[in-house]
Amino acid sequence: MPPDGSTAIMGRSQTATEDSRIPHSHPDDTMDSEPAIPSTPTSESDFEKGDTSASQSSPQLSRVEAKMQSQPEKLLKSSADSTMTQRKVASSPQDEKKEGEVDIMDIPATVDIVWRNVFLFVYLHVFSAYGLYLLFTGQVLWQTVIWTALIHTCGALGITAGAHRYWAHKSYKAKLPLKLLLVFMQTVSFQNSIHEWSRDHRVHHKYSETNADPHNAKRGFFFAHMGWLMCRKHPAVKEKGKQIDMSDLEAEPLIMFQKKYYTPLVLMTSFVMPTFVAWFFLGEKFLTAWCFASQLRYCFNLHCTWLVNSAAHLWGDHPYDKAINPAENKGVAIFAFGEGWHNYHHVFPWDYKTAELGRYRYNFTAAFIDFFAWIGWAYDLKTVSDKMVRDRVRRTGDGSWRHEKESATLTEVTDSLASSMGMSHGGPWGWGDESIPLADSQMTQNLYPLID
Repeated sequence: MPPDGSTAIMGRSQTATEDSRIPHSHPDDTMDSEPAIPSTPTSESDFEKGDTSASQSSPQLSRVEAKMQSQPEKLLKSSADSTMTQRKVASSPQDEKKEGEVDIMDIPATVDIVWRNVFLFVYLHVFSAYGLYLLFTGQVLWQTVIWTALIHTCGALGITAGAHRYWAHKSYKAKLPLKLLLVFMQTVSFQNSIHEWSRDHRVHHKYSETNADPHNAKRGFFFAHMGWLMCRKHPAVKEKGKQIDMSDLEAEPLIMFQKKYYTPLVLMTSFVMPTFVAWFFLGEKFLTAWCFASQLRYCFNLHCTWLVNSAAHLWGDHPYDKAINPAENKGVAIFAFGEGWHNYHHVFPWDYKTAELGRYRYNFTAAFIDFFAWIGWAYDLKTVSDKMVRDRVRRTGDGSWRHEKESATLTEVTDSLASSMGMSHGGPWGWGDESIPLADSQMTQNLYPLID
């Protein structure tokens, strides 16, 4: 069944604003600027700990609700007007600078190589290449191939359905059994803890394609793909990271437990378990098990994720917003279990499908989430309406939308609008970010609402 929220999907829907509490802002931790390796997000040590005493929010009233009471005339502007404001990267009191000072966002990007990370990547790819050689020469047992495919799928879904769509974007809710499963699966992937991954991804959405974006695609394919993990971070990445709200994740004991014990957990689940099972239970040679089930599987998992940061930010159509880099890329969607519909995702980051398409073969993660919603472990799946999609296409699309005839009539409007906006992109990181236009939040639907 298509997971497009407007057609034949199982479950009922309701307005998502019934649960729109916005958490307070909370600066994050840092010690140095050296990136974690090997991994996708920036290191936890990139951010400094800040005082949160002044940013506590009322448990009875969300920030959006408070603003609706105090400034109704401001918040009831149309979604189109909100979009224009949203195009400018969000600023805060911390962004203010004294006269004569250089804005941290304008500091030229430099490449300060972290050689330790380079050597670790070389090691990973050499052993992965040997694992690939063993596969092509018929030296890997078929049982090991199946086991490795299962572990890869487990780790990939831990990122796409767990760290990305659930924790980073809050696009749906999960009961404890599903949370436990997603924590395990995300640990298998070894792409830093859920807390770190989600924080860095929220920074990426708020400051995409600027110096504050950890993997700024405007610095080239290689940098966006993996080069950003081989050099020290731009000062803006650390500075803006302090301003990202992480209070929701810090209130979850499971997330903080994984963060505290991440090293032993990831060594056991991502390396010891895949190798030991293939060697001890399946009868595989130890070196083959290590190079194929552990190293090659991990390396392939990383590159599938990295393609979202690189290829999906450089190549493809822009049917929903022509003024931003993220694009619709079917190839990336296949390798990354549905994460390649990136133009849609950056426009509507709180949609659990990360796509308008209702095809499971190009969005395996949506099928995974829908299954757990069907058995009752996932609920409040947020998705945008067809009207919201069409309205956005009319305002900012490039004319490549699936309904080509209708889309072609919009070219003149979108050309003038996009040129006035420019290519600078800063938008909401997901559900809970107060920069989501009020009209959009009101039109968002909840599939499978929780019933007491």
